[in-house]
Amino acid sequence: MKKILFILSILLTISFSITAQKTCKVLVPELAGSYTGKCKKGLAHGKGLAEGTDRYEGKFAAGLPNGKGTYTWANGDVYSGDWKEGRRDGEGTLTLRLAGGDSIVRGLWEADKYLGPKPIEPKVIAKVSIDRYKFINRAGVKNRVLIDFYQNGTRNKDISNLLMNASNGVQCDLGQSIGYDFVEFPVRIKVSYMTKSKLKSADYQAVFEFEITEPGDWLVEIHN
Repeated sequence: MKKILFILSILLTISFSITAQKTCKVLVPELAGSYTGKCKKGLAHGKGLAEGTDRYEGKFAAGLPNGKGTYTWANGDVYSGDWKEGRRDGEGTLTLRLAGGDSIVRGLWEADKYLGPKPIEPKVIAKVSIDRYKFINRAGVKNRVLIDFYQNGTRNKDISNLLMNASNGVQCDLGQSIGYDFVEFPVRIKVSYMTKSKLKSADYQAVFEFEITEPGDWLVEIHN
């Protein structure tokens, strides 16, 4: 009798699972064929696979592709990357199936529109006695790199023996900032200087060398 009840329990669980899958909806018409995966309140939510005229495998939220996932269209085109509310949004790669060969588009997307390639992040080449740093692209019309020095949360006024060199540009000062104007990117800049310790009890040398590839009006914060 216990064995029969156990088998019935398994069958009921399988039946409930199948029923749940049938009532779990995907809100993209081209994917509304079959769905296997996690559900929430009758909608695809979490990791899953949906197949209709198109195919999508990845994360869902409220019945729509949301998060990381791969979408394959009926014509063979494939997008793999970030999604938000059913649209490409974030970083991803689109592979277009063409008669003469595949065409690949990589970069950033927003609301299903291609924004362009992902910007190349600044590269730190050397770092000696530097607590932390920050690169800020202020997206101005100038091609410029300015550097600010900080210590204990305020401007570092204990800098001496400052040496700077850059692969190109004209050295400039702007208020308490120093750097290079009329820069052609990529540019490589190295600064070295003496500064006091946080407790002002000793002097030490600091070195920071970096390369910036993307054009812009850059501000570099260096913290000792």
